[in-house]
Amino acid sequence: MTDRGPQTPLSSETDRWLEPGKVNIQIIYLLYLVGFAIGITAIVGIVLAYLNRDKAEDWARTHYTWAIRTFWIALLFAVISALLTMLLIGVLGFIATAIWIVVRCVIGLQKAAREEPITNPESWLV
Repeated sequence: MTDRGPQTPLSSETDRWLEPGKVNIQIIYLLYLVGFAIGITAIVGIVLAYLNRDKAEDWARTHYTWAIRTFWIALLFAVISALLTMLLIGVLGFIATAIWIVVRCVIGLQKAAREEPITNPESWLV
């Protein structure tokens, strides 16, 4: 038998998605998109955004702000759409909200891949 000596722990490559930066931002946007099928993932996404916003570089901080605002504005739109469902216009509101979320997430994913900041992270528009 050969003695390998003390074993070094595996690198923390798998923990990289928890640290602020490009990978974490992309995970948050993907969690939002998966939230259409599994709603709890959007909540996980916003928690990650809040946890990492203050520790991030300037360009990444704009993405965290964008992601946080996307969540809360979408929740507001969803509540308004739910109330308007009695008038049947709420269904259109849900569709418009879903499209708005997808567009913001795609924009965020593209800019995060290039490590570019969001131009106006506090915007209600795309």
